[in-house]
Amino acid sequence: MADPIRVLVTGAAGQIAYSLLYSIAKGDVFGKDQPIILLLLDIPPMLPVLDGVVMELQDCALPLLREVIPTAKEDVGFKDLDAAVLVGSMPRKEGMERKDLLKANVNIFKSQGAALEKYSKKTVKVLVVGNPANTNCLIAAKSAPSIPKENFSCLTRLDHNRARSQVAIRVGVPADNVKNVIIWGNHSSTQYPDVHHAKVNIQGSEVNVFDAVKDDSWLKGDFISTVQQRGAAVIKARKLSSAMSAAKAICDHMRDIWFGTPEGEFISMGVYSSGNSYGVPEDLIYSFPVVIKDKSWKIVDGLPIKDFSREKMDVTAAELVEERDTAVSFLGV
Repeated sequence: MADPIRVLVTGAAGQIAYSLLYSIAKGDVFGKDQPIILLLLDIPPMLPVLDGVVMELQDCALPLLREVIPTAKEDVGFKDLDAAVLVGSMPRKEGMERKDLLKANVNIFKSQGAALEKYSKKTVKVLVVGNPANTNCLIAAKSAPSIPKENFSCLTRLDHNRARSQVAIRVGVPADNVKNVIIWGNHSSTQYPDVHHAKVNIQGSEVNVFDAVKDDSWLKGDFISTVQQRGAAVIKARKLSSAMSAAKAICDHMRDIWFGTPEGEFISMGVYSSGNSYGVPEDLIYSFPVVIKDKSWKIVDGLPIKDFSREKMDVTAAELVEERDTAVSFLGV
């Protein structure tokens, strides 16, 4: 059997982690023959809760789970990591200005980036989930200068899965019959779910989504707003943010990094924008369509972009530029 890999989950006492840890520990993400050492990081007041999570993981009696290490210390949590899933962040509280939220998160992700730099392997793959995920990811990457920028990504797979599922439900096919939807931009309500390049498998033949759905006004209207606002809709209904679906998306994202994307298929993730061919400003973490091979992602180039799409891609880019500039202004503080 392979040597164990060291996988960190932050915000480990929270509800996303509670849905995520079992899947990681039982081999759904890194493979059925890959032993795992799980490092669980959270803030000191959450350590008693974390002890309960550790007990449950032990009680699952999972053959691949070699060790579980709960901690509130970054030097313990970030040591020699192969993979890091940064779920923990400062949530927006009532009456909180967006600027204050950014400032609080810059402090967290500057510190965690510095810990990655100091304690983790240079090959570590880092997935940022905690919101604002794109900008938090950028700050972590900037704070870990010796780790390649390509090793950092943020989660837009949940939005990607939401888009895929909405189309599948509309057409009446299983979700895996829909491929190559794209989420462009920020993991926020300005994101642009784009189906101009997506295909639906109907009775063995691949059909363009617009031809399969046969309702352009839905695809250019309610479909987009449903995906953009889905997180808020879940909170309104459940009084809690998406956890089960977020955990599933994290698993999909990390599994694809580890094992690659299927031939002829691309997925969405927030990655470094520098050198892209779509006119997106440099030095952002922006969600693009990517293919992955040998643990390296590559932006899918050359997709024709309609004016309708261009406008929406620019709106979400502008939001990210503003977020970045505000966040970077706090970095020196």
